[in-house]
Amino acid sequence: MRGVRITIATLEEAITHALGRAAEGRGFTFFTLNLDHLAKLDDNSAFRDAYLRADFVSADGWPIVWLARKQGAPLERVCGADLVAPLCSAAAASGVPVAFVGPRPDAQAGGVAALKARSPSLTVALAETPEFAGETAGADVEAIAVRLNASGARIAFLCLGAPKQELLADRLARLCPTIGFIGVGAALDFISGQTPRAPEWAQRANLEWAWRLAREPRRLTMRYALSALAFARAIPEVLA
Repeated sequence: MRGVRITIATLEEAITHALGRAAEGRGFTFFTLNLDHLAKLDDNSAFRDAYLRADFVSADGWPIVWLARKQGAPLERVCGADLVAPLCSAAAASGVPVAFVGPRPDAQAGGVAALKARSPSLTVALAETPEFAGETAGADVEAIAVRLNASGARIAFLCLGAPKQELLADRLARLCPTIGFIGVGAALDFISGQTPRAPEWAQRANLEWAWRLAREPRRLTMRYALSALAFARAIPEVLA
């Protein structure tokens, strides 16, 4: 799909690979491919290049899972919102320090508190909410890298949305070679309770997108329309 190869098949595999690299002090970038990302890959060359350089890519959302299965890849959905809590629990058990960049201060504080309540031994080496203007402009990326390197973190969750978090991960990976960067979007918004997530029945029925659209039609209608077009364009590619 657009030259992007999905390399992570399951949530268990995602945790194993992330912790393995962290234990070795080998940095990485980890992105979760969904239809919104697929649409943006066509229009943003820097975003596409960041994806092509990513060490790990998982399938986020049933359309990506369906497309991948049509190509013979037996995948399960692995999205940022489902990855953060179990990976933090595993990191706590392994003594791996983590960091968080974004989202808003209230969502970050609430999300980190909830994660530490679940895993009291979790070491949060750094947590900050830099201001961005545009994609990665407006923030001093080099200064963020200095703080991350000094913190001792081995996994950094970027909670900024696409393409901002992927572009930032790609830049930071070159400056912080011992840290793994994972783009997790609105994960802390959900974990903190600042933003409600679709109920379990909607997630099981692959209708999380419809639930979100019904709640935020003004913000999401155009995004989902572009995502639908990206899905339609990808079908002949995977069936060829």
